[in-house]
Amino acid sequence: MSAHRREDIATARRIVVKVGSSSISGDAAWRIPVLVDALAQAHARGTEVVLVSSGAIATGIPFLQLEGRPNDLATQQAAAAVGQNYLVYRYQQAFQEHGIVAGQVLLTTGDLENPTSRSNARRAMDRLLKLRVIPIVNENDTVATQEIRFGDNDRLGALVAELTGAEALVLLSDVDNLYTKPPTDPTAEPIDIIPAGAELGGLEFGASVVNSVGTGGAATKVSAARMAAASGIGVLVTHADLVARALAGDSIGTWFEPVTEPTVTI
Repeated sequence: MSAHRREDIATARRIVVKVGSSSISGDAAWRIPVLVDALAQAHARGTEVVLVSSGAIATGIPFLQLEGRPNDLATQQAAAAVGQNYLVYRYQQAFQEHGIVAGQVLLTTGDLENPTSRSNARRAMDRLLKLRVIPIVNENDTVATQEIRFGDNDRLGALVAELTGAEALVLLSDVDNLYTKPPTDPTAEPIDIIPAGAELGGLEFGASVVNSVGTGGAATKVSAARMAAASGIGVLVTHADLVARALAGDSIGTWFEPVTEPTVTI
């Protein structure tokens, strides 16, 4: 049963939480234990939690002694191979403090487009969750090419939420709400709720941004949230620092109401 209201997140059976590179890599790596603490609280009350985490390439950059995010695909793949290893290790160290085991799941678009691979991925995720393991999902950047990428992990989060039959999706950002205009604009107003199927043509969310460690922005989150909501999954967009409150169902962030009769399949 979908989470129809923000407060339903607190009692959801299964949730997906997505966090971006800028929130957990580089100088922001301190946030991993904070994020894990919030996930562990939800896990302790019986919720099945899936974490979709970006950050493999960004985490690998310093270990390869690179000055910044590489532009060529081969070096990006190398950074991802090294970074994914360290990223999952950092998560597992934090989860061990709570007696929780994490499992790594790396996906490509082909895994979700091919019926057999999709079925296998769903079965593996379901089994991990029933074993009380928290799956950590990321795009398989080591083998993915520019032509077959998900595009961003907000979309991957929506796809994983649909794949696993999650009741809610939480997209963590670097702003506490979506706004009618870029938050730096003094006339910008926070958006509390976006009704199911609402027209958003008259609103400005600001252009997507590309930063030094990842890609993303308000536009990608809106697109992913609408995709998940169209499949009957409630979506909350809020700041990564508010994750504990988000999972407790507090009145924060921007809530995308799910459609009651899904007509779109992800």
